[in-house]
Order: sequence, then C-alpha cells, then structure tokens
Amino acid sequence: MSLITTDKQRIIVGLGKTGLSVARYLAGRGLAFAVADTRENPPGLDQLKRFAPMADLHLGELDPVLLSKASELIVSPGIALSESALQTARQAGVSLIGDVELFAREAKAPIIAITGSNAKSTVTTLVGEMAAAAGKRVAVGGNLGTPALDLLDEKAELYVLELSSFQLETTDDLNAEVATVLNMSADHMDRYPGMVAYHQAKHRIFRGTRQIVVNRDDSLSRPLLNEQLPCWTFGLSRPDFKGFGLTKEDGEQFLTFEFKPLIAISELRMRGAHNHSNALAALALGHAVGLPMDSMLQTLQEFTGLPHRCQWVAGLSGVDYYDDSKATNVGAALAAIKGFAADCSGKLVLIAGGDGKGADFAPLREAVRQHCRAVVLLGRDAHLLAETLDGCAQLISVDTLEQAVETAAGTAQAGDMVLLSPACASLDMFRNFEERGRLFAEAVGRLPQ
Repeated sequence: MSLITTDKQRIIVGLGKTGLSVARYLAGRGLAFAVADTRENPPGLDQLKRFAPMADLHLGELDPVLLSKASELIVSPGIALSESALQTARQAGVSLIGDVELFAREAKAPIIAITGSNAKSTVTTLVGEMAAAAGKRVAVGGNLGTPALDLLDEKAELYVLELSSFQLETTDDLNAEVATVLNMSADHMDRYPGMVAYHQAKHRIFRGTRQIVVNRDDSLSRPLLNEQLPCWTFGLSRPDFKGFGLTKEDGEQFLTFEFKPLIAISELRMRGAHNHSNALAALALGHAVGLPMDSMLQTLQEFTGLPHRCQWVAGLSGVDYYDDSKATNVGAALAAIKGFAADCSGKLVLIAGGDGKGADFAPLREAVRQHCRAVVLLGRDAHLLAETLDGCAQLISVDTLEQAVETAAGTAQAGDMVLLSPACASLDMFRNFEERGRLFAEAVGRLPQ
C-alpha cells in the first residue's frame, strides 16, 4: 500500500494495543505516520512491521526535536502528557491528541460515553447488552476490550465507549449523544497532582454532549454545563422527574423510573447496593438513547456481572467468597464493602493490599470499622493500610495470596463474606488484576469442602 505523504508527519507516541489500533487506522486510510516508543522492543512491534513496514520507527528515549517537527502527535493513554518531550512539542505548536479523538472525528453513529473512577466496565458492558437485546447493531469498546478506532469497521448503529481519564486528556471534541461520569474518587494520584486535575480530565467527556446522566449520590459527577441540556439522574434514593432510583413497596425494593416501579431487586442476579446503582445508571443511559424498557429489564434479569468485579466464586461452610480484584483503587473497594454489607447477614473478611498508587486509604476506615470482622493484608503497601486501619478491625498481615485466602477462611464465620477487594493495583505481585483474581479463585477452590 502506498501512503500519502505530507511535509510534516503524524507520529504515534506509544505502541501497544492502542498504538497498534491507531497505526491500523492510519495505514488503512493511506496516511503516512511514524512511531515513537520509549521501549526498545514495545508490544505489537512485530505486528506493526507486518502491516506497515514503511512506517519510521524511533525506539528509545523520546526525542523532543523529532516530536516538535510533527504535524500531530497521537499519544497512547499510558504515556503522561507531562513528559518533557511532549511538553516541548506542545510549546512548539504541535497538536497532541489520542485515539478517541480520531474516532470521534469519523464516527457516524450516536455515542454513549461512560467514565468514572469505578464501575465503568460493568455499566459499559450492561448498556451494550441492553442495546443488543433491543436489536441494535452496537459496538462496545474503548478502554474496555476493542480499541475505539477498531470499532469503526463494525458499521454500528450505536457506539458504547468506556473511557479512562488518560484517554479523555487527549480528547477535545467527543460530541457524544449522552455522556456520564458515574462517580469520582481518588485514583491515579501517582499521575495527577491532585483531585482537581483528575476531575478536570474526567469531565472532558461532556464536551459537545447532547445529553447527560448524573449520579445523584455523587455531586462530583455533575458537570458545569448549560442547564438546558437534557439531564437524567440515577441514585439509590427515591427518584423524581427524569430520575432512576429505588423505592420500597410491601417490604420489597424496586428499581424505579420517576414514579413507576420497574423491577424488584430480588429479580436481579447482581448483588450489592453498588450493583443496584450500576443497573440504574445503565437504565438511564439506555433510556436517553431510546432503548425500549422491556428489553433493558430483561437484560438486567440475565446479567451476572463481569469477571473479577464482585464475582461470586464459591460458598463454603456458610461463607460466600467474592472476587473483586478489579477494585484497584480506594473508591472501588469502598463501594464493594458498603454494597455487600447491605446484602450480608454477617460480617465481611476483607483481603486488601498491593500497589496503592499514592492514594489516601483513610476513606476506608469507617466502612471497615462498621462492616469488617477482619482485614487480611498483603503486598507492597500493606503496611500503609495497616497504619490507616489500625483500631478499625482485626488486621492480619500475610506474604502470599494463598495465605490470605487460608487466613480469611479461618477467620470468617457462617453468614460472613470473604471479599477480595484490594483497593490497590496488582502489579507489585501479579501480571494484572485478572491473574490476581484467578489465583484467588484457585486458592478458594483448594479450601476444604
């Protein structure tokens, strides 16, 4: 394939999954590009050489002179915009964008855009399944699963995108049909100078949106936008006009829209108040784009949740074991603790620890004090968790996940739940959160029956 050349060149900064999707997109349209990556052998390099052998490669330390000569830098989300070479290029007038910005420029179908500190993947998947159940040709991806640019080949009637703050930093005009920030809690504080910068990155999702969905239980989810913009809300309180929430009738709780009960909580397969909130968010997003209520409710009855996100693993001797390995930040762990505590006749035995990413663990104190029988700690920042949670519950430090499971099983009583919800990233001990969750389930499987 011959590529269209220009005086200045687009440069993909960072290869890997996202960078490869950008390279496929540009090559497929005959547009010249180069690739720069700090790694000498980045993931995806062999694939790139196969479908774009003509692309210039610049491997090793980023060259500010090279980047400053580009027409546009397409920066992968794993690379912080604070990198000095990128800042030099920006000061030279070079535009810094990401794959989602490229996607938004070309997407012809409506976009449902979803971000938040927690529950993004669950809500994104749930909305996608609701759309499919309604007979829509729906394409689901972004930060979850398929990269956004690869979705353009699916000829979709509707796009459902999970977006991270890192992706949104390089997205100027998403122009979604409906957008939401599900919730906000401290995360990635090793990359952001504070919550204000993190909040600003998340809220870029609302740029150009036609409708918004707001979490009534989290004021930081509400954007500072024109009040005339159509706004739907969700929350665990009784809903009002244009709101989804919870009501109680004859002792039973219902998911409710405005003043009409829709489905009893007992009919859902997802447990925990946090999952009820996720269901309400999905209903609000689907309703905003006109998905029929009947098919959305049917999907809710069938949806069991995603792997490693509050996933039931086993029930042994009256104790349920749940894998929430995806809870890589404090907000996610807090939501799981509170959500399961509302749905548990006993107490929780929490397994936590790992790479805390510079987060403050203090928000966990009161929830642990109220709901946890014990906390089993492991990983690099276990000592920081121990210092923070001292006096809130029994604290037990271990060296391995196998020991953590055995210790939790020995501590739990009938009616309790053992919950792996680490509040930390996994990379200090595991390849990823999936491996951590898988090894947890395997360790539970080795417990005496």
